[in-house]
Amino acid sequence: MKVYRTDEIRNIVLLGHGGSGKTSLVEAMSYVSGAISRMGRVADSNTISDFDKEEQKRQFSISTTLVPIEWEKAKINVLDTPGYFDFVGEVEEAVSAADAAVIVVSGKAGVEVGTEKAWELCDKYNLPRMVYVTEMDVDDASFRQVVQDLTDRYGKVIAPHFQPIRENEKLVGYVNIIKNAGRRYTGTGQREECEVPEYCKPNLEMYREKLLEAVAETSEEFMERYFEGDEFSVEEIRSAMRTEVMSGSIVPVAMGSNIQAQGVANLLSDIVRFFPSPDFRECAGINRKTNEIYAADYDFAKTKSAYVFKTMVDPFIGKYSFIKVCSGVLKGDDVLYNADTDSEAKLGKIYTMIGNKPVEVSELFAGDIGAIAKSDAKTGDTLSSKATPLLFGKTEFSKPYTYMKYAVKNKGDEDKVSQALQKMMTEDVTLKMVNDSENRQTLIYGMGDQHLEIIASKLAARYKCEILLETPKVAFRETIRKNSDVDTKYKKQSGGHGQYGHVKMRFESSGDMETPYVFEEEVVGGSVPKNYFPAVEKGLQESVLKGPLAGYPVVGVKAVLYDGSYHPVDSSEMAFKTATIQAFKKGIMEASPVLLEPIASVKVVVPDDYTGDVMGDLNKRRGRVLGMNPITGGYQEIVADVPMTGMFGYCTTLRSMTGGRGTYSYEFARYEQAPSDVQEAEIAKRAAEE
Repeated sequence: MKVYRTDEIRNIVLLGHGGSGKTSLVEAMSYVSGAISRMGRVADSNTISDFDKEEQKRQFSISTTLVPIEWEKAKINVLDTPGYFDFVGEVEEAVSAADAAVIVVSGKAGVEVGTEKAWELCDKYNLPRMVYVTEMDVDDASFRQVVQDLTDRYGKVIAPHFQPIRENEKLVGYVNIIKNAGRRYTGTGQREECEVPEYCKPNLEMYREKLLEAVAETSEEFMERYFEGDEFSVEEIRSAMRTEVMSGSIVPVAMGSNIQAQGVANLLSDIVRFFPSPDFRECAGINRKTNEIYAADYDFAKTKSAYVFKTMVDPFIGKYSFIKVCSGVLKGDDVLYNADTDSEAKLGKIYTMIGNKPVEVSELFAGDIGAIAKSDAKTGDTLSSKATPLLFGKTEFSKPYTYMKYAVKNKGDEDKVSQALQKMMTEDVTLKMVNDSENRQTLIYGMGDQHLEIIASKLAARYKCEILLETPKVAFRETIRKNSDVDTKYKKQSGGHGQYGHVKMRFESSGDMETPYVFEEEVVGGSVPKNYFPAVEKGLQESVLKGPLAGYPVVGVKAVLYDGSYHPVDSSEMAFKTATIQAFKKGIMEASPVLLEPIASVKVVVPDDYTGDVMGDLNKRRGRVLGMNPITGGYQEIVADVPMTGMFGYCTTLRSMTGGRGTYSYEFARYEQAPSDVQEAEIAKRAAEE
């Protein structure tokens, strides 16, 4: 692939609901541009984007793919993203590297939750955007309805500049609203001029009026001409539209059919025409030497720097770090400094990726997207020269809250699974592994149940090691509510030295649930010699790790050693430690022991319409709703305290209850006494396990 200058590059991300046609749109773009000679289909598992075995098996995208397309002397770096919410980390990576977005909407399914989420992401990253309506060759697709729904939701910014011509429920051509002219399709990607049908004219007038109104608002001169009834030339409209699209004041709406590759050539031309090249965007980092802000701004005349926005680890083709060049021109023999790891390395070959196929390029200009192989860099790292060491801000990724316990299926595979998961974590920023030593379990965190299921499936297919996902144990605690006084003697006689330890101890609540125990001694007259006090404390240290009620750690206990006795020959540290362990068990069981359960402080963000359902569900999970805060855009934040046992499966329930619009986050707040039914069930469960 030839080298492109910064002003010839367009970095676009395809966003939209799962199944809206993003992957087949990439396929149609590649075909129309001449990059491939035959279009693949998602159903046939032969598309450029969905190359992973899991994607082919499930027939939807799981990770972001880069496909560069050459069109009208420009290079369009297309980032094809997954549409399902479990893979939001992949979408966030792509959005951080893009300069503009195409929101893909199915003409049949219409505006969906994924469309709204895509719009919100564009707002967050301040991306110019356009909407592309697919499946216009399907019987019940309605372009007019999609435009209406978008206008109802987002107002005046929606500006269709194409309109479908349909005959017998089939897409046969389109009206170019800018040129006010009709075109009929003659073959795949081919078209000829035609008259605008009468039935298209009412909508055409409405759409054209809307477009001209938006164009008139770009300058006072245009506004005057518009009111005087002057006609704008095609070039004037396009020039004004470019300004408006880049500022976000207009969101053009185009349409077509991916399968017939119709409307795709227009979309590619619009991307080149209306979207900004990287040098129109700002990009600033910190110079580590001077601690001053460094404006890289995708200027190829400045010092070399790049940001690693994604990592791909494939057992067959190796590791690739996807980079966006922030300034300068990168060449293969460059030695770059990684400010995050404080190390230097030679780049070696530079590639552009076409799906999973690396294609070598001689250099990458500022603003371009490419990949380097076998690099130690991680997602979020900055590469620059040692003379000007730069650091760019890291992308903020969504935090995983859904977790499961995993068990290795085949004994001896533990290390293999651990290494495979480490590799997968370098690739997937929303995957997390936590070792919960207290409950002797390893937890795996992801963005949803489907995410975790796919991780397990990938482990089996890619790395040939299997894991079983199970419901995790909750970290309960034990404490006491009353006081007790115990007298315990440990006596053992067996040839030679015997064992003798005798302690009298009081147990009461310390009131501090953060610390396991408080130890005090009030021994008078040396009934227990001082040198045995550490042994008594050691016995307490061991005892609090596993309480006598259900085997959970004990907290908030005060133990007072006030008397006892010893034998000058048979007493030992071991004997006093054992006597203390026995005293602890007896003392706790006599002091009205209870189970404490962990409580999470939960924040749920949902549209107003769903607040009643969500609060009802939280109550079912034994949650206490503490309050509600209104958020812009018709959303409410519900704040509640919910026991951790009630958080299992919450992600799936919340999504199905709110149609995918609800999000939640939580953090551990404190421990509270568990209700008697929960306590009894837990004790019975632990007894059965033992």
